[in-house]
Amino acid sequence: MKLAALCDKDTAAGLRLAGIKELFIPEKNELPLWNKIKERDDIGILFITEEIVRTLGNHLKDYRLIHNIPIIIEIPDKKGRTKDHTDFVSHLIKKAVGIEIDKEKIK
Repeated sequence: MKLAALCDKDTAAGLRLAGIKELFIPEKNELPLWNKIKERDDIGILFITEEIVRTLGNHLKDYRLIHNIPIIIEIPDKKGRTKDHTDFVSHLIKKAVGIEIDKEKIK
């Protein structure tokens, strides 16, 4: 299974340096590219910037309800975390293990 990312070109540059080779950068409309990605069965983990997640909206939510793979990880873009960010990684852990994970800030 491959690591891939659906993100803007600036985020893609950083992910390329981190070793991710499958990078999808939408020109204007993310939906056709998303439809292409979700048909692939060789992607195990997909990083998507929060802004693109917001743009895809219900298309992504509906996909997540039915499919477990690829695991979709939301990441901030160059502007940082959005205010309405939902932590789906903790949700996946709770779903898989049955234990809720709480994050604490280190003082």
